[in-house]
Order: sequence, then structure tokens, then C-alpha cells
Amino acid sequence: MLDTGAIESRKTRARSWFESLRDDICTTFEELEHGAPATLYDAAPGRFVRTPWDRVDHAGGLGGGGVMSVMRGRLFEKVGVHASTVFGEFAPEFRKDIPGTEADPRFWASGISLIAHLWNPHIPAVHMNTRFVVTSRAWFGGGSDLTPVLAVRRRQDDPDSIDFHAAMKAACDAHLPVAPYDKYKAWCDEYFYLKHRNEPRGIGGIFYDWHDSGDFEADLAFTQDVGRAFLKVYPAIVRRNYATPWSAAERDEQLVRRGRYVEFNLLYDRGTAFGLKTGGNVESILSSMPPLVKWP
Repeated sequence: MLDTGAIESRKTRARSWFESLRDDICTTFEELEHGAPATLYDAAPGRFVRTPWDRVDHAGGLGGGGVMSVMRGRLFEKVGVHASTVFGEFAPEFRKDIPGTEADPRFWASGISLIAHLWNPHIPAVHMNTRFVVTSRAWFGGGSDLTPVLAVRRRQDDPDSIDFHAAMKAACDAHLPVAPYDKYKAWCDEYFYLKHRNEPRGIGGIFYDWHDSGDFEADLAFTQDVGRAFLKVYPAIVRRNYATPWSAAERDEQLVRRGRYVEFNLLYDRGTAFGLKTGGNVESILSSMPPLVKWP
């Protein structure tokens, strides 16, 4: 069992990383806003608006909080890059779902969560989150997955899919002793699946939870490389596609596909349930919802 000082040091390092990654992603996404060709995107480039929030737990007490960073721009129709650090006690009905809370319901959790929906249907939506959770145990979780919104692009042999998978594999392979790519890729495919429609949400990526190899330094380094891999590959995918014009029919197809995204997040997503059941900020939690959507 680690002493309190060691645990607090690990919390501080994890939180600092998530917040610095948030800042780097926001800067890069604002650069993409400015770089989008004016022939297709004639509005003014967007900027992130940051909104702090405080967490109130199930008993009415304060327990940390976070900062919402949301941009509605000419390239990014809606993107949220949120960092939060929360703590307190799990509500009784939720404790059974969290490792390490059988005898002690106290917890601490810090992380970054990102979801991007773009105007251009040729640019895939994307999700990424990583987190560090401490109860009587401690572990990392997270991952990233890509969701093309056009059927013609929702293929494993599409250049975007190939590059995205390669980036996530490289992040795992750099940490082979603790990060099995095949396991985390399969976990992503299983998790991001709409059972009621018998279809995947997108083309996959990686997903991991309760990640504790026993080597904190290795686990933190792996989680950092997941963030770095995302920050390298997704802007490249955006740049590859943002000059491609789209039709009204493709925009319509995008809105229908977004409906599947909503269905998954409300029916199956554990992060949504965790946030709502632990007194998280509702606006931040549900900012993953696309701004416009259509069910035919």
C-alpha cells in the first residue's frame, strides 16, 4: 500500500498532464479553424470558450470540478475538450460498480474528455478520453475512437481508418509490457457497438479501463502517449479532408449518422453514466451530443 504522499504525487502528475494536453489540443484545433480554406468556410474562425464548474455530490457537498472548453466555429461545428478533477464519496447505489469501494466509498478522479463534430461530412467525428481514478485502488482508463459519418468512408481500408489505427497501435507498441494493442483494439470494437442496431458506432480505435500493471510510471507514460498519438493523427486527418466540398445529400447522411452517436451515448456510454451519477456537470457531460441530428 502506497503512503499518502506517494498517492498525492501521482494525482498531481496525472492532473497536470491532462490539463496540459487539453491546452495543446485546444491550441491545435484553433489553428485548424484558421487554416480551413475560406472558399468552403467563410465565417470567422472560432475560438474556445472556457467555463469553470463546481461539482456538488449526492449529499450536497462540494467535491472538485472542472473547466469546459467548447468551440463552435466554421470548421468545428461543435467541439468540447474538457478537463476535470473530482472527489468525494460514491452514492450507495453506485459503489458496487467501482473497484475498490467495497469498504471505503471515497474516490478521486481526474481526466480529459474530448468529442468533435465537424461541418464537413468528409471529416470523421472523433472521441478521446483518458483518466486516472483512485479509490482504495488506482488505475488508468480511456482510449480514442473514430466515427466516419459517410458510409463510403466507414471502412477499414479508408486512409483515415488506416492512419488512425496505426497511431493507436504505435502508442500501445511503445509500451508492449503494459499495453496489449490487440486486447485494447478488440475491447474498443466490443464497447463502441450499438447492440440494438447490430452495428459498430464507427471504425474503432482502442479502449482500456482498470489499467494497473503495477508500474505507475509505465502506465502514466502509456496514457500520455495515447494523448500524443491523438494530437498527431487527428489534426492530420482533418487537414487531409477539410478542402473536400460536400453535397446536401452528404450533409443529410451525416445528420442521420449522428443520431446513432446520440443513441450510443445515452444508452451505453459508461462515462455518461459515471458523470451523471457522481454529480458531474450536466452541460459538460452532454456536450458530446452533436448540435444537429436527424432520425429519418
